Amino acid sequence: MQEILQYLFSGITNGAIYAVIALGFSMLYNSTDLINFAHGEFVMLGALSMVTFSADFGIPLVPALLLSVVCVAAAGLLFERLAIRTVRNPKPIVLIIITVGASIFLRGLGMLVWGKDAHSMAPFSEHPPLDIAGAKLLSQSIWILIIVMGLTAGLHFFYTRTLTGKAMEASAISKRAAWLVGIPTQLMVLLAFGLSTGMGAMAGTIIAPITMPGYDMGTMLGLKGFCAAMLGGLGSLWGAILGGFLLGILEALGVGLVSSGLKDATAFLLLLFILYVRPGGIISAVSVKRF
Repeated sequence: MQEILQYLFSGITNGAIYAVIALGFSMLYNSTDLINFAHGEFVMLGALSMVTFSADFGIPLVPALLLSVVCVAAAGLLFERLAIRTVRNPKPIVLIIITVGASIFLRGLGMLVWGKDAHSMAPFSEHPPLDIAGAKLLSQSIWILIIVMGLTAGLHFFYTRTLTGKAMEASAISKRAAWLVGIPTQLMVLLAFGLSTGMGAMAGTIIAPITMPGYDMGTMLGLKGFCAAMLGGLGSLWGAILGGFLLGILEALGVGLVSSGLKDATAFLLLLFILYVRPGGIISAVSVKRF
């Protein structure tokens, strides 16, 4: 039981990370019907920016975290203005190919700026691990869970209680109808890109102390975040959270109880299973189209 509890703690920590990445996928898809396959690279930029600002420049923790998120979100806004909005024939396959190209470009840029070596930084706090029934929960894992719960509550409030959040949802339902009632739909799309890439950056900042961030870390994290979003229901806020935690827990149990070779395979096996059994995900997002 102690070993299983330790695997669960590890799975919950990883699941929280996957959930934040999946939130970025779902937020953007819900507003634009676009799947950004460069999202994992924005996670990488967030992690390496956090290392640079906090460990290299000595900026205090909270300002370094906020600065990392703002810089990466600004890069996401620039990506939307230069690479997405300028497309003359914005068919889904064209936009997906653009995001794949952006992923390769950002990975190369990360290698040029930060080099090929992995980096490290200290955890957010130096508290001893929390002992629960003999299993250890690291202080950084507690920080990750607190931040993810705060992000989830903030996003729920944003979409249900603010005019901007409701305008984004209206634009996702029908851009033409939203434009007719005075909602600036292009601004909503731009905001969706900023929030999505900022969410990816937040995931990168909180995992920087427990991983060895490098220029090539984003590819696998992005794919697992996408699998978590599909598992829970692409476009669903709560589906992304559920899919992330479910993927993290099953991955940790598979590694601990079966074989370490299942660590990366678990996500794709779950994705294939959910596509066969329930293509819309566990919590299918309800989409309404106006013509």
